[in-house]
Amino acid sequence: MLLHHSSWPEIEAYLAKSKGIVIPIGSTEQHGPNGLIGTDAICPEAIAHRAGAQAGFLVGPTFNVGIAQHHLGFPGTMTLRPSTMIAAIHDWVGSLARHGFERVYFFNGHGGNVATIEAAFSEIYADRSLAQDASNRGPVKCKRVNWWDFKPVMDFCQKRYGSAHGAHATPSEVAVTWFVHPHAIKDVEMAPKVAPWGRYTDAESYRAAFPDGRIGSDPSLADPKDGERLIALSVEGLIEDFRKFEAA
Repeated sequence: MLLHHSSWPEIEAYLAKSKGIVIPIGSTEQHGPNGLIGTDAICPEAIAHRAGAQAGFLVGPTFNVGIAQHHLGFPGTMTLRPSTMIAAIHDWVGSLARHGFERVYFFNGHGGNVATIEAAFSEIYADRSLAQDASNRGPVKCKRVNWWDFKPVMDFCQKRYGSAHGAHATPSEVAVTWFVHPHAIKDVEMAPKVAPWGRYTDAESYRAAFPDGRIGSDPSLADPKDGERLIALSVEGLIEDFRKFEAA
């Protein structure tokens, strides 16, 4: 069930049986020579939509621009400042809470978002803690999980790609996007085959350290069939984990 494809009476009826919602959250940033700029939003969105359809829970709109300042050396990347993203998450959750949602589950596709999402949760909880009329227990709880966090997903990536999986523009995330959007498959020669590792600060630092955008990965290993399997594994994990969170 998708929020954007529902009417307000349908959401009202949903709230009578569930107070939980899944929000896919990602980024709009370069993903190497053969990866889609929307990769980090496409992956959690595709998985969440399938899981919601299978399990009958509500999936909200995708939060598709995140923390990507370090990728701005590559055309097409968009970013928010951490303070902007915190404010936006705060308002998204506040809007949902006003209608009676009590469990807001952010399903994340970008590791660079993690610190900011968790900081936003702290702001949300601080509102409740500091309110004069608050009790010691607030109704709204938030959770952040990355789509690759589930053990079967990680095990598959380790077995299939080994050390060539890397940290950015990975074959697993490219595979997921290629399964979802087969028309977007790109055949690109990687040089070097496996990208280097290293540290970075701002956009110029990142571009100098990783000229083609990859970190430690060989996304030429991506296969749409892997993407199909990865989606299925993550869907299983999401359904189980969300149901536990929803009931907590």
